[in-house]
Amino acid sequence: MAGRLLLVCRLLVRDLRRRRTETVLLLLAITAATATLTLGLTLNEIADRPYQQTRTATVGPDVIATPRATGQAALDELASLTTAAGVTDHSGPFPIAYLTMTARGKSAHAVVEGRDTTPVSTDRPAVTDGTWVRPGGVVVERFFADALGIRTGDTVNIDGHPLRVIGTAVTAARATYPYAGWHYPGSILVERGGLVWVDHSDIATLAGEQPLSYTLNLKLADPAASTTYTVSDQLTTWQEISYLNGRLYSDARTVLLVGSWLLTGLALAGVAGIVAGRIIGQRRRVGLLKAVGAGPAMIAAVHLAEYLVIGLAAAATGLAAGWFAAPVLIRPSAGLIGSVNAQPPALRIAIAVTALALTIAVAATLIPVVRAAATSTVHALADTATPPRRRRWRIWLSRRLPTALLIGVRINARRPRRARLVMVNTLITTTTLVAILMENTRVVHFDLGYTQLANPRWERGEQAMVLLTVVLCILALINAVVSTWTAVLDARQPLTVARTLGATPAQAGVGLAAAQLLPAIPGVAVGIPTGIGLVASLSTDEVPYPPGSWLLATALGVLLAIAALTAIPALTAARHPVADTLQSAPT
Repeated sequence: MAGRLLLVCRLLVRDLRRRRTETVLLLLAITAATATLTLGLTLNEIADRPYQQTRTATVGPDVIATPRATGQAALDELASLTTAAGVTDHSGPFPIAYLTMTARGKSAHAVVEGRDTTPVSTDRPAVTDGTWVRPGGVVVERFFADALGIRTGDTVNIDGHPLRVIGTAVTAARATYPYAGWHYPGSILVERGGLVWVDHSDIATLAGEQPLSYTLNLKLADPAASTTYTVSDQLTTWQEISYLNGRLYSDARTVLLVGSWLLTGLALAGVAGIVAGRIIGQRRRVGLLKAVGAGPAMIAAVHLAEYLVIGLAAAATGLAAGWFAAPVLIRPSAGLIGSVNAQPPALRIAIAVTALALTIAVAATLIPVVRAAATSTVHALADTATPPRRRRWRIWLSRRLPTALLIGVRINARRPRRARLVMVNTLITTTTLVAILMENTRVVHFDLGYTQLANPRWERGEQAMVLLTVVLCILALINAVVSTWTAVLDARQPLTVARTLGATPAQAGVGLAAAQLLPAIPGVAVGIPTGIGLVASLSTDEVPYPPGSWLLATALGVLLAIAALTAIPALTAARHPVADTLQSAPT
């Protein structure tokens, strides 16, 4: 047993050293999927940290009550809550008016809250620039100010009353822009808006004839007990506010998680292509091992050990890459303070990522490894390709094909599995590109009362899509190059025979390129409706359909990219001297 284990380890180290380029490509392919999955899962873990830091810094309340009633009726309704069981502290009631603020030519819904200059025990907004409220001035929630381009010292207009912006601040008592909870007094329909604070003495003048609403902040002995309160348009808990702030990352999280599975498919296709080429090159070694007494289990262990080690290395690399990239990609809202600290991934994330890496490694290598282990010793030593299945109609059709196309068809007939991998690679690439194209046609602004402003959820989702697009294109490029070179190395003798029988170097090169393009065409054809269906199944809004010309351009672009990637190595291989190739063939 020890001798067999030593043999496996020696062959493992030897293969990793001799095939460094292929090892790096395998590592990159699996790492792309594991790193993206790490980012998607980490988003759930750390996205709420800035809110928790803001809640601590501002002594955030546990429950916020805002009755639908206005005026004295609202005050009477709130009076009993301050003495309710479990309530240890409170601040307010503070008057609120739901008005319109205009700044830099843009008008938007504004929740205007009246506050005193003296700090309170619960909900003390942290001033990030300028000073706190005073008569004649307004403090704007920082994320809302950034969206409207407001800076300290600017003048804004609130329902016809000019006010000077004296500062910006953040709070944990309301969700950040655009989920501040603006609505018409007495209405249950909540619209998007931002939060501002003014001096208590100014709010009645700003509200004019509109009756004032009121809000009350409660502190509980047990913050977790806030879950016993029923969330409604009149009552909000800190958990609900944390959820609303986390919605800013929902699009990015969906993009990364779905993208990780798409990249998993690409990694499977890429790894399977590399593994197939490596095992083809190791057929003679399989025959030699069998000739000296190694059984199928030993053959499988020799091959699987190498890819399991690469899978574990890719899992560790993906975890590290996702860990360091998370603080850069997951940028906290400007309406919160604190930062997304880079902490080691949770155990469940590490387990999920490791399981994915090993699954890719095993799933992509299992079939070729089992086939190699089951190959007879004589067949393995002969190192011959799978003979094509001959049918009368195929022979009849092949007689009428141009020479270059006939060469491509015969190459795919010799290695049908590689042709299927090319189709899968093209299908996933086209699916992802079409999905991204559809997302880019979506309306990225929303109504904020009277102005169309950028959707912050979309901005974060777009960052994730840019990252996914770059990683996907790189991985698809690697897969295409690997597939082409594998085909070039494997088809040297068949191409030489074809040239000996009269085919020109140009026909041989075009035929090799056609071998890559033929399976790519159905991949593109299926990838377009698959991408549309993917977006339709995940979208909760109206699905935007891009123009047909865009889809056609995407399909042609994918095929042209494959043709360009295969043309150079194919033509180079086709011009290799016939005599040299025949002399290098094993006898």
